[in-house]
Amino acid sequence: MLPRFEGRAFLAPMAGVSDPALRLMARRRGAALVVTEFTSIHSIVARHRALGRSGRTIREFLEYSDEERPLSVQLFGSDMEALARAARIVEPYFDIIDYNMGCPAPHITKQMAGAALLQNERLTRRIFRTLAESVELPVTLKMRAGVSQEDRHLFLDIAQTAQEENIRMITLHPRTASQGYSGTSDWSLIRLLKRSVRVPVVGNGDIFTPEDAGRMIQETGCDYVMVGRGAMGNPFLFGQINDYLQTGSYRRYGVRDRVEAFFEYLDASSMYNIKFPSVKSQAMRFTRGVEGAARLREMITAARDRAELARAVRAFA
Repeated sequence: MLPRFEGRAFLAPMAGVSDPALRLMARRRGAALVVTEFTSIHSIVARHRALGRSGRTIREFLEYSDEERPLSVQLFGSDMEALARAARIVEPYFDIIDYNMGCPAPHITKQMAGAALLQNERLTRRIFRTLAESVELPVTLKMRAGVSQEDRHLFLDIAQTAQEENIRMITLHPRTASQGYSGTSDWSLIRLLKRSVRVPVVGNGDIFTPEDAGRMIQETGCDYVMVGRGAMGNPFLFGQINDYLQTGSYRRYGVRDRVEAFFEYLDASSMYNIKFPSVKSQAMRFTRGVEGAARLREMITAARDRAELARAVRAFA
């Protein structure tokens, strides 16, 4: 059974973005569910073995705070033995296991993972069944519409298979793998999905404002919305969506609010093993739009440690 969600806006898994510090900020500001960056099942199995030799757990690899709960871990990979083992390894630590069939990156799809799996219904059925039979946690799915424009309705068959194999919730990003993030997402496909399955449907794609979230729900009937790029450097968006859906209005936040939020992120990030280049990338996102942004980007790039980074951002606050 899925956990109870306190709202209708989720934070999407984003490689290099949805680290534990950002997830914590999003959760504190109203995200009803946060999801880890997608993680290879083979990496989980290997790291679990290595950590176990010294009495440590996979939590040192998949870092998180209990304050993030409910918390979902996203997996990718199509080797059945590794999939079952990885699912059992992460089960004690998370509330949901999400399976990735949405990543369009060639280095992922060439492994018969991510969006490439949309073309292989037989294999996806085995994957769903393996996950559902290996753990007691609810298993969910995030996918793209198809691989190319010509097969953009592949998601409908995959959704039926997922439902038959006890997948508890489906998120659709209604672009094809070949689109990447270009063009616009076709929300009418989310409406088709909602009409074709009984499980909860999460709409994802091109939500940058509270009004976008409200319009997606109204146009598609989806149960929840998942925010990705719109939340980069803007964790306030979740609370704004919650308020807008409940009251039709919301508080506005400016550049200064986002800059101040970055210092909260910087402080939280020190509790985790987040690589410093990733922290600097987050600084770029939080400070987007400040006066003198070009000079600030240069200073962020040149920063050699957290103290220098903090001084650079503070100079423009």
